[in-house]
Amino acid sequence: MSTIAEPTAAPAAAVEAAKPILSVNNIEVIYDHVILVLKGVSLAVPKGGIVAILGANGAGKTTTLKAISNLLRAERGEVTKGSIEFDGERVDRKTPNELVRRGCIQVMEGRHCFGHLTIHENLLTGAFTRRDGKAAIKRDMEMVYDYFPRLRQRQGSMSGYTSGGEQQMCAIGRALMSRPKMILLDEPSMGLAPQIVEEIFEIVKDLNAKEGVSFLVAEQNTNMALKYATYAYILETGRVVMDGTAQMMRDNEDVKEFYLGVAEGEKKSFREVKSYKRRKRWLA
Repeated sequence: MSTIAEPTAAPAAAVEAAKPILSVNNIEVIYDHVILVLKGVSLAVPKGGIVAILGANGAGKTTTLKAISNLLRAERGEVTKGSIEFDGERVDRKTPNELVRRGCIQVMEGRHCFGHLTIHENLLTGAFTRRDGKAAIKRDMEMVYDYFPRLRQRQGSMSGYTSGGEQQMCAIGRALMSRPKMILLDEPSMGLAPQIVEEIFEIVKDLNAKEGVSFLVAEQNTNMALKYATYAYILETGRVVMDGTAQMMRDNEDVKEFYLGVAEGEKKSFREVKSYKRRKRWLA
């Protein structure tokens, strides 16, 4: 008589890998107690993944990152609904310092390096929450310089006198000095030459693959983001209007036309494009 084999339990490592490191669950964000900026935003980042948030200026990308990193209060904003979980723990009521200690840190839009400090001193400020000793910090400093050789060359230069690309590298390197599990990267391509943007995204890819750092990247450069991310969310006026794998996004006709600048068939007039935008298929 044949017997039905009992299902085997999934390996613990596989179950652990399936858990997202970040879960944003139906959050709303209000500024000044009256201005509703995010409306029911939900997203997830898998452990060891690179996820992109896409959208135009004012779509809510930066606000989403600041809601996760708990930086909203400094701008009179707050998460009024929903929840945010990082590494299995609810964090939307924690301070930014506590979140950094747990392993989640944001690289702000516009770099925000300390212009009066050298590159090396800027990197050291990223380790201010650590308590594991000078030797460990020195090892991580060498790791940062290995990933960013330009910073090694410019380590004694005042960051305010370095290029935009070098400042962006410094900002990412400073975040790495906190030994993060996850980095929230806000508009890393802003104001940079295309070859520098490519170089920075290649380093992000290496950090993800070799160091296991997860990334949530808010980016207007949709082509670049979809080249390196595995999954993406599109925000418009404070809500998620579409999400899917990077490949699905690249193949979607609406995304190609309105975010990648690629249109098939006859070229539409400006009037037709405005009408078409109002009735986007993903909002129908």
